[in-house]
Amino acid sequence: MFATLSDRLTATFKNLRSKGRLSEADIDATVREIRRALLDADVAVSVVRAFTGTVRERALSAEVSGALNPAQQVVKIVNEELVAVLGGEQRALRFAKTPPTVILLAGLQGAGKTTLAGKLARHLREQGHTPLLVAADLQRPNAVTQLQVVGERAGVPVHAPHPGTQESAEAAGPAVPPGDPVAVAREGLDLARTRQHDVLIVDTAGRLGVDAEMMQQAADIRDAVQPDEILFVIDAMIGQDAVTTAQAFADGVGFTGVVLSKLDGDARGGAALSVASVTGRPIMFASTGEKLTDFEVFHPDRMASRILDMGDVLSLIEQAEKAFDAEQAERMAGKLAGGEDFTLEDFLVQVQGLRQMGSMKKMLGMLPGMGQMREAIDSFDEREVDRIEAIVRSMTPAERSTPKIINGSRRARIARGSGTTASEVNQLLERFAAAQKMMRQMARGGATPGMPGMGALPGMGGKKSRGRMAPQPKKGKKGRSGNPAKRAQQEREAAERAAGRTPQAPAGSAFGLGGARPPAEPADVEVPPGLERFLGR
Repeated sequence: MFATLSDRLTATFKNLRSKGRLSEADIDATVREIRRALLDADVAVSVVRAFTGTVRERALSAEVSGALNPAQQVVKIVNEELVAVLGGEQRALRFAKTPPTVILLAGLQGAGKTTLAGKLARHLREQGHTPLLVAADLQRPNAVTQLQVVGERAGVPVHAPHPGTQESAEAAGPAVPPGDPVAVAREGLDLARTRQHDVLIVDTAGRLGVDAEMMQQAADIRDAVQPDEILFVIDAMIGQDAVTTAQAFADGVGFTGVVLSKLDGDARGGAALSVASVTGRPIMFASTGEKLTDFEVFHPDRMASRILDMGDVLSLIEQAEKAFDAEQAERMAGKLAGGEDFTLEDFLVQVQGLRQMGSMKKMLGMLPGMGQMREAIDSFDEREVDRIEAIVRSMTPAERSTPKIINGSRRARIARGSGTTASEVNQLLERFAAAQKMMRQMARGGATPGMPGMGALPGMGGKKSRGRMAPQPKKGKKGRSGNPAKRAQQEREAAERAAGRTPQAPAGSAFGLGGARPPAEPADVEVPPGLERFLGR
């Protein structure tokens, strides 16, 4: 959503980095570009004015003039002020001392409250809570049915005693009296206490615009259930009206937190970023897609990093921890440490883990500097992961464990079985060979996966070296000689070593006669006390 704003700010800072020393004119020009970028992104004018004023004041202060790299210091100031605009620190849900914790969802019709209720319930269920959904939106057609479907997909029970407004009289049955949303919410609270649900999520009705009837109904439900949290769900795509609507709800009903929905849209969305600054209420959650899994806790610092194209590696790590099995990862690390090779079966497991993490485009966008590759990311085909899985599943167990046996006829068979072409099979095998090589380098570097070939460095995996670089093992493999006789001797010695025999020294060598006694093993050598650690004992 914030791609345009991110591109504008990144271009501004790129021009700034080319200057070693910043003058007042440079800072004024930078602040002017930031102001234009924020206004073009639909950020509220009052927020833009306060933001740019603070940035200019800090940029002209001693913290920039005395910095070793003034341009980086300005970027740091913009990042800190952007975090402040987004609410400062992340705030978690406040749970009641005596269950159930009541969460009331409020907002305009079409903001995504019903879907968000299921996402929030699923999120809480994964944390060990036992939520209950209450269908108190009896006004919008089929809102109750939608919440029941969403609750079933989320694995959360739904209290829906009244069918609400239906699209046809046949679906609702004859003479359905109008329901009372306040009574439904009160019954849901009693049911949660009886069945010992520790969280109650109440879905309320909305309108296409702010009116007195909607505000009164939301206020009555609030008074009936006494919620611990009132979350205002706002559509991030509605533009400047987001600030006006948020202020009206804050005055009429009041809310304790904001939830941004539809952050996966292509609108400018800057007005949604103004809500926290205008209302003084923190943004607590964000909905980033249509699936129930497209839901995340809102971290102002991470969102600011995304906007400034600094990436969001922490969120990426959290998603990976959820998607990948810890025991499976431990087995993989033990396998690499034991010298076993990385196979296509292991590759398939890693690909399936990536699928569970969600959209590849979203994950790539969380990496630092990916804003410069936005066109390539947008053109990425998400079905590529499905094709990879189909190709690997079309192989036999022997082919997965030993890809070298895949010849031309096998490639043709695999391509037919997976619905792809032989060239696509070749491309996958080439990518796998590169991944296998990287895994071997990681295994040689140390038991703990780290940077390839960097296992002996402190903090990069492998054994620690007490702040000094550990001695690298000597390579036993020498280059082949250009002399045919000498090369034949090298090949014989290599064959003897592979067979477990000590190569015999040739007669007339500088070290004695052939068949000399092999050197003593390190275990037979007496080592002075204190030197054992240098021999790995």
